[in-house]
Amino acid sequence: MPFPLVNSKFNQMKRPSSAKQRKTESISERDRRKLPIGAEIIPGRGVHFRVWAPRRENVSVVVENAGGKKAKKAYPLVAEKRGYFSGLVPDLNAGALYRFQLNDDLFLPDPASRFQPFGPDGPSQVVDPTEYQWNDQNWKGRDLMGQVFYEMHIGAFTKRGTWRAAVEHLQYLAETGVTILEVMPVHEFPGKFGWGYDGVNLYAPYHHYGTPNDFRSFVDKAHAAGLGVVLDVVYNHFGPVSNYLSEFSFDYFTDRYETEWGYAINFDGNNSLPVREFYIENAGYWIDEFHLDGLRLDATQAIHDQSAKHIIVPIIQRARAKAGRRSIVVVAENEPQNFRLLKEIERGGFGVDAVWNDDFHHSAIVALTRQNEGYYADYLGWPQELISAAKWGYLYQGQFYSWQNKCRGSPVLEVQPSRFINFLQNHDQAANTLRGEPIHLRAHPGKVRALTAFFLLIPGTPLLFQGQEFHSSKPFVYFADHKESLAKIVREGRMQFLKQFNSFRDPEAQAVLPEPSDPATFNMCKLEHDERRTNSAATALYRDLLWFRRMDPVFAAQRTDWMHGAVIGRDIFILRFLGEDKGDRLIIVNLGISRLIVPSPEPLLAPSANTHWELLWSSESVKYGGSGTNSMEKEGRWSIPGNATVVFAPKKVVRLYYA
Repeated sequence: MPFPLVNSKFNQMKRPSSAKQRKTESISERDRRKLPIGAEIIPGRGVHFRVWAPRRENVSVVVENAGGKKAKKAYPLVAEKRGYFSGLVPDLNAGALYRFQLNDDLFLPDPASRFQPFGPDGPSQVVDPTEYQWNDQNWKGRDLMGQVFYEMHIGAFTKRGTWRAAVEHLQYLAETGVTILEVMPVHEFPGKFGWGYDGVNLYAPYHHYGTPNDFRSFVDKAHAAGLGVVLDVVYNHFGPVSNYLSEFSFDYFTDRYETEWGYAINFDGNNSLPVREFYIENAGYWIDEFHLDGLRLDATQAIHDQSAKHIIVPIIQRARAKAGRRSIVVVAENEPQNFRLLKEIERGGFGVDAVWNDDFHHSAIVALTRQNEGYYADYLGWPQELISAAKWGYLYQGQFYSWQNKCRGSPVLEVQPSRFINFLQNHDQAANTLRGEPIHLRAHPGKVRALTAFFLLIPGTPLLFQGQEFHSSKPFVYFADHKESLAKIVREGRMQFLKQFNSFRDPEAQAVLPEPSDPATFNMCKLEHDERRTNSAATALYRDLLWFRRMDPVFAAQRTDWMHGAVIGRDIFILRFLGEDKGDRLIIVNLGISRLIVPSPEPLLAPSANTHWELLWSSESVKYGGSGTNSMEKEGRWSIPGNATVVFAPKKVVRLYYA
């Protein structure tokens, strides 16, 4: 059942008797706005307000600190066509607090507020986006090739949980080999902590992380460190509380579609053009005013639109237009694995650059843990699955998927490998475990090192989850600061979702599930960056592998047409990269016990003419916490260490000739 969209206490608010009616002015053509709605400063004239409120007969803007006084001043807005109201309030500057007064009785924040300094129920604040002085004029943005993504939650990334605190670690991330930070949603949401997927003010950065200029400074300094910044945006639903859009217009939402999180957004029904405009402009706003390097579109399967041009298309087009000469990356999450997202707009597709690859994750986790309950049921973690995921991206490209009792996916055999975002962890997958433990605490350490090497060297684009690169001991579970009644519903819903895993049906397991609304649950997820030093072996593993990926010409090329695979044992498989003039590489992955491979009737194991294999890298190096690696190949016979990945390159055989 959908959560209520409006906080009822505001329905009872009355217009304050101290409010005085003031007149607003019109805005001239020379003072055109950047965005269709919201509060915008018109230099030398004041602040222009515009809002879409077709449900209301009259709308005023109530300024709460005009002239430095506490008394509220109301300025009636002029009604326009199609339900818009607008007006210029003179002598008003950045920092002013305001609400919209609807039909003389409701006082609500701006749906397009650029900042909510006191949270989503408080007044909106006028923001001057030109106030921040950028230093990234030479930044050219990011395209997809060669990138390494790093998903982070600003509130849990540091103890302080702010943009300013996160800035202190940017150089370290760049030195590790990360190139793009993917920031979990920061749209304003209720409460002191949460994942951010229940945002209600899509234009306002969450106030507990800092000011909008703190966010801008974070992006600016990330660029200075060589890091791009992509923002996770939620365009498929709003949060269940402190969402006042339906008080402005019922047409923001529709009951013609179902989502897992409440009412769907009205992108194709009656009066949907202003709704589409709201989201299209929002995408451009983040790219333009915050210099972001792209967007990650959450749960695109829940963005329902039967229009001739699906809303995702103009969203992406506006984002790219606002980037100008900068390159940006648009990533999508899409559970059904629909090829149309990756298809070019000119060919009827959506034009997304890359997609999250759950298939890779699920197969890898089954290989590591040997458990395939719940949504892992259609994966076996076999060597051939891992080879196919490396070669073809999605594993399900139209086959029957028993977990959903239907076919899943569509053919994507011709898609560039870099367009698949692979991961061993992300926010969802970490939290969909009993205690939110990272994978290195749930699997054999040798296997984790081995599969980490495989994951970081194959052609797909890797994504790390915060702390993964130094084997953080901190869990990541679901947390949301909801009030008691809603907190109970959220906890029960979370419990019901996790019951798809047989182990979660155990009452003892359910008893230890962290309470999402408990501040202690949020606090236990905060990273301890001192672990970078105590877990130096893990830090070295990721740094070396990412350096290897970046600097080795064969791996850096991200070419699946160079890559060939073979299964040579129950738990052993190989990848051979025939990199033309770039070179030749052999990766052997063993997720089982040590093995002597005899016989070895597999041509991919054979070195090229007049060469022998030379060991380049091993996950069993003592440097990474392993047991060391001896010579493995002698006269064509292979002795492969257990739970290890090893990498070879050909070395020419030197022959001496005597007269």
